Amino acid sequence: MPDKPPLMNLHIPTADEGFYSGFARSVAIPSKILVSALIVWAITVPENAAAVLNALNGAMLNSFASWYIWVVAIFLILCVGLALVPTTGRLKLGLPDDRPEFSRFSWFSMMFGAGIGIGMLTFATAEPMYHFANNPNVIMGETTASGADNVTAAYVWSFLHWGFSAWACYALVGLSLAYFSYRRNLPLTVRSALTPLFGARLSGVGGHVVDVVAVVATILGVAQTLGFGVEQFVAGLNRVGFGDWIVLADGKPSAAGIVVALIVILGASTLSALSGVGKGIKWLSNLNMGLSFFLLAFFVLFGSTFFGLGALFDGLIAYITELPRLLFTVWHPDGSETGDALASWQGGWSVFYWAWWIAFAPFVGVFLARISRGRSIREYVLGAIIVPSLMCFVWFTLVGGTAIDMTLNGGAGDAISGAGQESQLFVMLDLMLGSGLAWAMAAIVVVLLLTYLVTTADSAILIVNTINAAGEESPKGRAHIIFWGVALSLVVGGLLLVGGLDAIRTAMVIGALPFSLVMFLMCTALTKAVIKDAIRERRGVQNLHVRA
Repeated sequence: MPDKPPLMNLHIPTADEGFYSGFARSVAIPSKILVSALIVWAITVPENAAAVLNALNGAMLNSFASWYIWVVAIFLILCVGLALVPTTGRLKLGLPDDRPEFSRFSWFSMMFGAGIGIGMLTFATAEPMYHFANNPNVIMGETTASGADNVTAAYVWSFLHWGFSAWACYALVGLSLAYFSYRRNLPLTVRSALTPLFGARLSGVGGHVVDVVAVVATILGVAQTLGFGVEQFVAGLNRVGFGDWIVLADGKPSAAGIVVALIVILGASTLSALSGVGKGIKWLSNLNMGLSFFLLAFFVLFGSTFFGLGALFDGLIAYITELPRLLFTVWHPDGSETGDALASWQGGWSVFYWAWWIAFAPFVGVFLARISRGRSIREYVLGAIIVPSLMCFVWFTLVGGTAIDMTLNGGAGDAISGAGQESQLFVMLDLMLGSGLAWAMAAIVVVLLLTYLVTTADSAILIVNTINAAGEESPKGRAHIIFWGVALSLVVGGLLLVGGLDAIRTAMVIGALPFSLVMFLMCTALTKAVIKDAIRERRGVQNLHVRA
């Protein structure tokens, strides 16, 4: 029974001098070696890299589809349960007198921008359009592909992939880290969340491995997000008149376009990361949130608002009603045409998304913890799961709903659905507006996309540096920040050039698997800690660190 205080001191060895002064060499060096090896492998022997990665990806999707589905369901149930139970919901992520560092608007802006901002611009149109054309309901013959009876089903699947489950992955990591870092004064690094299970042994090799896994997963997860963003950014530059040299005949970015985009994005993000969370990242987050509301207001005024609101209402009710079933449904190949099609669809969509969110979770989770000190568990869960999900749903129905309505009733035909996902938003704006206004809105989208890309990249660089620095939150080691900025750009650029988004997706799914196990252990550790802390509190045993 918990008759003594919990562990409140986890020593992570860091260098006292030299290039790695203040950094955990056992984390920083292996992380750099692994990421550098991936870059060299992908660029120097692309065919071998593609073949090996594809083989591993196929094996993992076939063998671990059920694991991904079930473990993400557990993440959501745990987070919501902790928020709803009165005893745990009112626990503060910090000491009793701690107050939030950021206003709710800045907090939400940074969280949304880092967590999903790029996806809103790329997928608010593309995701509903994809599912409008095909989804499990169509495969099972329950709805008609691209028919009016398929609109609600399209949004159920869109909401599933971008809603509560996605944000629960982020929220779990952030909640675990904030709980142990701010209540127990442990380092703000991933290993701290496992101390209830492994204790002080995490000071050694086991803890180093956990943090290295988190760093590699972060780089690959962020690379996937930046890859989507870079393609749309280049398409936007082409749309506003930067010339045809930045795109290929099929509309995909050319090598020159990728290089130019990455120099702009990663250069700006590295400079922003050097300034820290409270300056560059906060300022950019507020800017892109303001531009996001402007763009959303445009679609409210000029888009298919009533169609979108109807889709929001019907889709949200159907999503919430069906969520318990959808969380645990796993389709396996059974030799039938329908069964095999469902399993293939789930592997390419739901399992891919769960792997993406898990790979993205160490980055967003550490970032959420960094900006959430002083908030209660209930406020944190509402702010990190419910509110962002609702924001996503509004974006998908107002923006994507306009695209669907134009396709169904507005005479757009296949103009939007036939464009690549990186160009669909720009094509829709062209159809909605005259050439001059369409150009102006496209320019705003390009600026907004750039701010989201920079915010995501600089936050990722800062978080990777934090993990390598044994949880030290302030920006340090300028050379290391620059290294990770360059490395991230080379990962994205190298994989895009040798295999496109498929190469990044494959590497990301592989990198997510080991971190999914770490996250499952986080669930167990957090549950154990919360229960034991409640018992300690009743017995009058110390369960919070004492501020010096």
